Parts: sequence; structure tokens; C-alpha cells
Amino acid sequence: MQQLVQNSRSGVIKINTVPPPALKRGMVLVRNRFSLISAGTERSKVEMGKKSLLGKAMARPDLVKLVLKQVKEQGLLDTAARVMNKLGTDSAMGYSSAGVVMEISDDVSEFRVGERVACAGGGYASHAEFIVVPKNLVAKIPDNVSFQDAAYTTLGAIAMQGLRQANPTLGETIVVIGLGLLGQILIQLLKANGCRVVGVDINPDAIALAAQHGSDLAISRNEETIKEQIKAFTNGHGADAVIITASTSANDPVEFAADVMRDRGRVVMVGVTGMNLPRTPYYMKELEFKLSRSYGAGRYDATYEEKGIDYPIGYVRWTENRNMQTFLQLLAEKKLNLEKLTTHVFPIAQGEEAYKLISGERQERYIGILLDYGEIRDDGHTAHKPTALKTNGTISSGKANAKNIAFIGAGSFATGYLIPNLKSIDGVSLDMVCNSTGMTAESVRAQFGFKRASSNIDDVFSDESIGTVFIATRHNLHAELVVRALESGKHVFVEKPLSIDEDGLNKIIAAAERHPHLQVLTGFNRRFSEPVKLLRQYFMRLQEPISVSYRVNAGALPPDHWTQDLNEGGGRLIGEGCHFIDTIQYLVGSEPVRVFAEMLPTTVRENLLITIRFQNGSVGTIQYLCNGDKLYPKERIEIFGGNRIAVMENFKTVMLSEQGAQRVREFGGGKGHKEELAAFMASVESGVPAIEFRSQVLTTLATFRINDSLNTGFAEEM
Repeated sequence: MQQLVQNSRSGVIKINTVPPPALKRGMVLVRNRFSLISAGTERSKVEMGKKSLLGKAMARPDLVKLVLKQVKEQGLLDTAARVMNKLGTDSAMGYSSAGVVMEISDDVSEFRVGERVACAGGGYASHAEFIVVPKNLVAKIPDNVSFQDAAYTTLGAIAMQGLRQANPTLGETIVVIGLGLLGQILIQLLKANGCRVVGVDINPDAIALAAQHGSDLAISRNEETIKEQIKAFTNGHGADAVIITASTSANDPVEFAADVMRDRGRVVMVGVTGMNLPRTPYYMKELEFKLSRSYGAGRYDATYEEKGIDYPIGYVRWTENRNMQTFLQLLAEKKLNLEKLTTHVFPIAQGEEAYKLISGERQERYIGILLDYGEIRDDGHTAHKPTALKTNGTISSGKANAKNIAFIGAGSFATGYLIPNLKSIDGVSLDMVCNSTGMTAESVRAQFGFKRASSNIDDVFSDESIGTVFIATRHNLHAELVVRALESGKHVFVEKPLSIDEDGLNKIIAAAERHPHLQVLTGFNRRFSEPVKLLRQYFMRLQEPISVSYRVNAGALPPDHWTQDLNEGGGRLIGEGCHFIDTIQYLVGSEPVRVFAEMLPTTVRENLLITIRFQNGSVGTIQYLCNGDKLYPKERIEIFGGNRIAVMENFKTVMLSEQGAQRVREFGGGKGHKEELAAFMASVESGVPAIEFRSQVLTTLATFRINDSLNTGFAEEM
């Protein structure tokens, strides 16, 4: 299919042929008919993309801090390589479209194949022939509303949410500052709400159009008497509310709003402007200033947007979806007229030309720009279902080769750590990359030189020429995919965790027993790092138990981050804590037999204090803490035993102490990713496991028993 994308490094807009997206639970597959280019938002993204690296850094100082932290921990060269890999990927454009439902997930009952729908959401309602959208971001289009008008639904919902934040009542006077797409829609919504409207802009064409859309007073911000005119229009009182939809770095809109307001009026920010509120007018008039968050309640809430759990209407009247539905209903009732807003329509194949308009390369007046995906044929079974783009380059065939690699999941970890290090291993052939987002799969294929891209995991498992599968998806998919890979006769590297529950783990064990000749490696990379291997060598000849203390300054994550979700990420203990259990098991050279854990009171399972007893008498303790200074080094290991002490600091230094003599070894900060991959690829040829499968199972099982201990308050036997 065709999709319009932007290269993150160069900012170049292009049309790519990519695999269609894969349908997920709670979502619907839609064939777009039209999508709307939101000039303000997308122009900003284009401008950011075209900035130099320095320009990007100056615009996003928050990301610079994260990069500097990585440089401190992992070195300049490795960090630079990962940053450049990230910048080399493509990103989707667009967030408002309309089309026809082609397929629905089994758990979606609100829609039917063939229904016309409007779609919303960045990363979902993209400029692409086919899109997959969560059900709460999809609304049915009334019969008398065209696809063209319905493509404006997301912008309409944003305008509607701004109106709701202003809480206008019948007869009030509302000033709209900024008469672009949002402003023009907002004027009509306010008129439908029974308000008197003043439209303000610096563009004469926008002012004239606002008057045609019903603005009672449409006036240029540059007019010297503008404040007096608004005062006269309001009988000397001032406006009841001001809604700002302008896009500018200037502070003038918030200053001007205060000047034309009545006492205790409301100012609502929908657009993007300077927000240095002048204290005196806001204080003297006791003005209320509010921000409008996109298109309604539910925005940025993964439970609502991604999992499809709606808010009860009795408690939350206006959600994203209900705002979308209302906008479409107003269109159906002819209370809104979008005819004058659409100035340009481009076929998707000419999408680059559309962006020349908003970037200024093509000097032409524009307001609403639509991308056209062509007619949708209906022959009794709505046609033009997507066909997976299985190949994009050389097609592999023939007998399986262990070094013929497929990746399932192509997110930041895969592209930052796994694929670049795998490419450096002699003989490895990067055959297929599979990702649920076809655009990402194609972008990664082109960037790293894979032969094929796909969004259908069946393409991986049915291809007999692929000998090894790397799994780097979200955690809840790991167990199922490991089993499928083994049953299809392929070696498996699965990024941790191996499984997020015992049922999945038991299925993996059974599959591994049926296929003992196949290698399985979980991404427990730390044991392969040079500092940890040195620690192992230092204590491995001792004939007595040792004590290992592992402190992890993990850093906080939002409670709604996907890894905190027990059903998707398994929680931070299972999702990341397994690393440290495996490392201690490696260092003590024995199997865990009992665990005990406690935690600081929090809403999610983090800030854990864990004790593990091993078969040889050794004891390991893990302090997994998320409440410290996140810029402080992350990991520290202390080992005591046999009159020896060793301390590792964040994979940078190892101090070894014996009989009062100390020596310090320095390292580059690598955590063993490169060495781990080399060991795994050697194992698929030699048949000698990089990590014994039983050890991987015990590490995973230990995370489950630690959870049990947290539940019961008692130690748990393995």
C-alpha cells in the first residue's frame, strides 16, 4: 500500500510502498477514502524534521538530557550510533481521516465490515491507504455526510473540546483568535451554540472567510481600533470568553485576550502560542486561563484509546469519541458547512506536493488540504482488502539456514541494540523484518538492509528458508511467538522476559522438549558483558557460598506505561527484574531455591527489595529502586566471599580487593549485547546453548515466585 511518511533525519516527505498494518485486538482495519492535512500541526513537524541535528537538539532539550545520560553510561560512539539509527527511521504523518471498515477484531462489536467511518489519532489515522485504529477513535459517518467532510472530524473534535472548555452559554460573546482551520470550524460551532462571535486574525482572506461562516464581527489584529471595536460590540463589558487557536511563538494572543475580556472571563488555549501571562490584567480581572487537551476526555489515556474501555456517560459526558460523533451529527444536520474550507485535493501519489504548500515551497493560498485514496469499489463484499507486501527485494527460498534471520518486532530496542550488533557478525543474513506497523517494517528494512518487509507474522513462520527468529515485541506476545517459532523448526532469540505467566512458560517448556535440537535464548545480556564475566572468574574457584548484592537505580516510569500493565508488560519485576536474577544466578553458579520480597508502598510493583537463596548456600539480594535520582548511575554489584570483595560500577569499573590489595579495571560501559548475540549465533551452529535452557526457565520462574512472595508476605520455594 502507499503511505506518506517523513524521514526523521532529513525531514523529507515521501510516498512509500509499505506492508499494510496488522489488525490488533480492539481495533478496526479501515481503507481510507480521504485524509486531512492539519496544516498547523503538520507544518510544525515538517519544520522540526528539516532542522539540523543542533536545531533538533535546541528544540528538544528534554531529549538531549536523555542522550547525555546514555553517553555517560554507555559511551559516545555507541550512543551516537543509536541516535543516528533512530533518526534514520520514517515516521507517520496525519491524524484525521475517513474511509470504509474492511475488517474488525473479534472483540469489537460496535462496527461492521462495509460501514463508513471517521478515524482519529496520531499513528493511527495516518495518510495511508489502509489504517488500523482503536475502536474508541472511530465514529460512524451519517448517510448524508460525505467522506470529504468526515475527514475533518478530528479537527472538529479538537475545536469542540475547546468550546467545551470555554463553557459558552446562549447569548455570550466569544472571541476567536486565529482563523485557520480550527478557528473557522469553531466559529460555526459557537454560532450553532447560540453565541455572538468575534473572529480575529492577521490574514485578510481568513477574516473574510470567518465573516462568511457567521462571525458577527471579523476584524484584523492589526487594526488600531480593534480593542475599541470589540468593547463597543460588547456594550462596553468585554468578551465573556476568548478561545485562542493561533499558532505563533509570540505572546500577543494571551496579552490581547486579557485586554478584551470582561471581569472573571475565561481564556482557553487550543492553539500553540507564548503563554507568559501578564499578571496585572489577569489578576485585576480575575481571569480564568485553561488549556484544552486535544479532542476530549480519554486523550493520552491508554486504557481508553488503546484498550477501548469507555468512560460511563453519567460520569464523563464528552469523550473523544462522543465529540467525534457530535461533530458528524452537526454535519448531518447541516449546522456546519465545510465547503469553503477545502482548497486543495491531491491524490495520495502526489502527497509530496501537498506538503510543499504548507512548507511554503509552493506559494499558494490554502486552508484545508485533503489527500484522495480513490474510489472504494463495493461488489457485495467491500473490495480492496489489503494484500501483505511480503517482499521488497530479493526473495529467499530453499532449505533453512540458521544464519538466515527474521525479526518480529522492530521497535527502538531492536533497532538500537539488536539489529546493529547482529549485522556485524560474519555470515548473518538479515532476511525478513516483520512489524504490526507496515511503515516501520519497511523503514527498518531499507535502513538495515533486510531483504523483505512484512506485517504478517505468518510470513515468518511459514518460510522454510528462515532458520532463526528474533522476537522483540511487547512482552505479552513472547510466549506464543516462541512456541510458534519452535514448532516451525526455527531457533529463537527472545528479548526478555521469556514469558509473563506460568501458563506461557509451561507451553514453551513443552515445545522445547519436542524440539531439543533448537536453541532458545532469552535476552539476558548482562552475564555476557566483560565486567560481569570478570566477576565470575574472580569468585568461581571458591569452595564456599558468596553474597551478591545488586542495586538497580531503575528510574520512574508513569503508572500507565505499557510495561506496568500486568497483562501486557508483566510489570517491571517480570519485564526487567529478570535481568538481575539471571546475572546473580550466573555469578553464584547455582540454582535458586527460595525467594522473599518486600516493596515500598506504591500503586505499581516497583521499589522492590528481594532476597534469593541458592542451592549452594549463596545469597543474592536485589534492590530494584525507582524513586532515586535518575541521572545517577543505574547499576552496582557488590560481592563478598572467600576473603575477597568485588564491586562493579555501572559496567564502567570493577574493583577487586584481596588481602588489603586493590586493583581497578576499567571498561567501556557495554552491557553485553554484542557478546550475547555472538554467543547465540555460535550456539545455533554448534548446538551448545549460550545459556542453559533450564537456567532461563528458573530465572523466569523466580520472577513469578517473587510476585507470590509480595502477595503472601512469606518466602516462597522454587
